[in-house]
Parts: sequence; structure tokens; C-alpha cells
Amino acid sequence: MSDEKPARDPIVEDARIDALEARLKAAREREEQRNRPKVQGTDANYRSGNRALASLLGGIIGGLVIGFAVDSLAGIAPWGLLTGLFLGTVSAFRSIILAANTRPEGQADDEDRQG
Repeated sequence: MSDEKPARDPIVEDARIDALEARLKAAREREEQRNRPKVQGTDANYRSGNRALASLLGGIIGGLVIGFAVDSLAGIAPWGLLTGLFLGTVSAFRSIILAANTRPEGQADDEDRQG
């Protein structure tokens, strides 16, 4: 081939480019940590909502099943079914109201520290 030297010297990596790449990498890591969800599991509000829904469905369905059984055994249709539905609904709302009036586990300690 040719013994002549190239007209230009090869470009050497600049230290500023390395510093820029390091800062970009650090910024990406900080952004990933900032955008990561903070809550890993379910929070107290989600659990209390599920508890209220289960209580409501359980009360209504349980009242219907018991009312239907009473209707079948006593032969007083539809009064057993309607009474069971009413009592199941009342029971469900009672348990939801009682659950809403209790404090979550960690909230009582936080309020004692503040006041």
C-alpha cells in the first residue's frame, strides 16, 4: 500500500464527551428513580374499598340466599326473599359504617405525635 501519512490525525476522544456521557447516565438514573411508583403494594384506601364492596355484595347475596331458603321451607314467597334482601342490605351498610368509623392502624400514632 502507500507509505504516506494521512493528511489528518485521528480524532482523539475529548474528556468533555466522557463527562457529558457520565452526566447523562446519572440524569437517566435519577429520572428512572423519580418515575418509579412509590407504592409497592395496595394502600389502606384500596383495601378499605375492597372491604366495603365485599361487605355489600356478601350482605345482599347472603340475604337473598337465606330469604330464598326461608321461602322454600315455609312457603311464604316472596316475603322471605324480600325480608332476607332487606336484612342483608341493612347488615352490609351497618358493617360499612362501622368500618368507616374506625381509624386505620398507622393513623392513630401520627395524630398523637402532631398534637
